[in-house]
Amino acid sequence: MKKSLLTLAALTAFAGVASAQSSVTLFGLVDQSVMWAKNGNNTMKGVASNQLASNRLGFRGVEDLGGGLKAGFWLEAGMDNDVGGVGGSNGLGGSVMFNRRSTVSLMGGFGEIRLGRDYTPSFWNYTVFDPFGTNGPGSMLNVISTLGSGAITLVRANNTVGYFLPEMGGVYGQLQIAAGEGNTGNKYQGGRVGYAAGPVNVAVAYGRNPDSGGLAANYTDWNVGGSYAFGPAVIMAQYSKRKFDLAGGVDQKTWELGGTYAIGASTLKAAYVRSNGTTSALEARQIAVGYQYDLSKRTALYATYADLKNETGAKFNAAGGLPLAIAAGDKSRALAVGVRHTF
Repeated sequence: MKKSLLTLAALTAFAGVASAQSSVTLFGLVDQSVMWAKNGNNTMKGVASNQLASNRLGFRGVEDLGGGLKAGFWLEAGMDNDVGGVGGSNGLGGSVMFNRRSTVSLMGGFGEIRLGRDYTPSFWNYTVFDPFGTNGPGSMLNVISTLGSGAITLVRANNTVGYFLPEMGGVYGQLQIAAGEGNTGNKYQGGRVGYAAGPVNVAVAYGRNPDSGGLAANYTDWNVGGSYAFGPAVIMAQYSKRKFDLAGGVDQKTWELGGTYAIGASTLKAAYVRSNGTTSALEARQIAVGYQYDLSKRTALYATYADLKNETGAKFNAAGGLPLAIAAGDKSRALAVGVRHTF
């Protein structure tokens, strides 16, 4: 009897140690707003998702393998809460469950090796150095084009193998390649390197989709961004250039200047974005302002307004949260007022 009790105690203790070495977390974000938009002479009102931050439902876990080595996974699905949808496009047509991220990793003193569907290195500067985090009417992605190249890696890529540097005194970086696997526009090579310490954060990134990946010509995206914090204010700026080497080359240059200012539980946001290119279809400017009030660490109320002016031939859209079409040369205006909760 005593021997049985001792055996049971030992097994229980071992199970406790084993479970302490690994963890799985359920997490998510729910963002919903009422939205008004006007493109040209056409207006629309409705309910929209993802206007302050992107909705998501995810599972992530880490196992300690000993000797400083860890294994991890990350599965993250987008959500369209106004209609109850889960998942979304992976750029290959149709809808998949874990469209935002689906990766497995090995981590240690060497850094991290990560495989699966993930953000591309050339995307990170767009969102990190945008006061609106590339969401809603104020997103700078409203005026970003892949120039008709067919590249599907502006934000994420499928079939990736990536490497992330370990902590190096403020220096950070990553390299990534993605196999096309017969899918046009997914073959990709890119990298990003930056430095963040104290109030300063700067980074430069480059991405390339080769013509051998099914594209008619090479498509490249390079960008540089930075932010500086002083007191309650953060100033952000970025510059980017995308080029499609088809028939002499088509390119687009964009730059953004903006910032945030915190006053207690409130945060004010503003940004100016300008797009120039080799054709009039790439000429536009956008001005955006926003307000966020944090009810708690997890819940916030917000309002964002954007005014986007297209030059002749351009039809960029600030009303991406609603199915409102836009014609070339139309002005686009949008207002979103909503609530965001994380868990």
